[in-house]
Amino acid sequence: MAWLVTGGAGYIGSHVVRAFLEAGITPIIFDDFSTGKEEFVPQGVTVVRGTILDTDLLVKTMREHEVTGVMSIAGYKFAGESVKYPLHTYEQNVVGIISLLRAMQEVGVHNYVFSSSAAVYGTPDVDLVTEDCRLAPESPYGETKLIGEWLARSIKAVDPQWQYTCLRYFNVVGSGTTEIYDASPYSLFGITFNRLLEGKVPMIFGDDYPTEDGTCVRDFVHVADLALSHVVAALAMEAGKPLEPQYNLGSGDGSSVAAILRTIGEVTQIDFTPEVIERRAGDPARVVANGDAAARDLDWQMRHTLQDMVASAWEARQLRQ
Repeated sequence: MAWLVTGGAGYIGSHVVRAFLEAGITPIIFDDFSTGKEEFVPQGVTVVRGTILDTDLLVKTMREHEVTGVMSIAGYKFAGESVKYPLHTYEQNVVGIISLLRAMQEVGVHNYVFSSSAAVYGTPDVDLVTEDCRLAPESPYGETKLIGEWLARSIKAVDPQWQYTCLRYFNVVGSGTTEIYDASPYSLFGITFNRLLEGKVPMIFGDDYPTEDGTCVRDFVHVADLALSHVVAALAMEAGKPLEPQYNLGSGDGSSVAAILRTIGEVTQIDFTPEVIERRAGDPARVVANGDAAARDLDWQMRHTLQDMVASAWEARQLRQ
């Protein structure tokens, strides 16, 4: 079986590609390399360079490689930046997904896994988020991910064979191999590691949130654990097993940004006191999720500690100085 992995040359996508290979699924990478990297692509894996806005190329690729499912990971993933660039965010994350779904319908591909986000919840009104909590995104990024979920759901009305699930990501960190690192200039680990390697002091975006230490509280999950659940979802669909429309891939136990930076200091053995600057737009105070449904259906487990996440991410990043 072959699955199209959009964004398969990116940080998360390339981990999913490797997990597919280990499970015996043939991945076909579809990526425009706006953030993806050639060095993340495993040797021998087919790569099609293109944007998901190109419906014709998607159709051609799916037909040529006899694709049986799509892992939809490509997108503009920066919540804070999406506030500055809302139209670009909507073009990539809504118009692009419509293009992808149109291509799937034309070819007759019925299996679809959509990478959604915890951003669909905005600032939850509960301590532990479940899949049926109120959806109230606070950034264009979160809004586009919610629309992406609606689009996936809407296909069922016109395609009775349609199988889909939306995986709501939380803060994805770590590295499953030193060949891949988080190159994002906007993620907490990416920003912090870059500043440390430049001899600068790491930053905290706001310390006046209504949390225990005033900094944002988040779920942090290891990217390799996330990738494994994508494989389980794909295999379940291929076997015709029913899945829920959405799953939280969360730890159930959050960590504050200040606590993360302390762990980074311990792992890297670099002594620093973070600089506190203004909040970023679009950052909720606390988002921590219950992952019980994913544990039941997708073999979701927290197989790595926070120290593991930091250590693996730091090792991979140091190799790219």
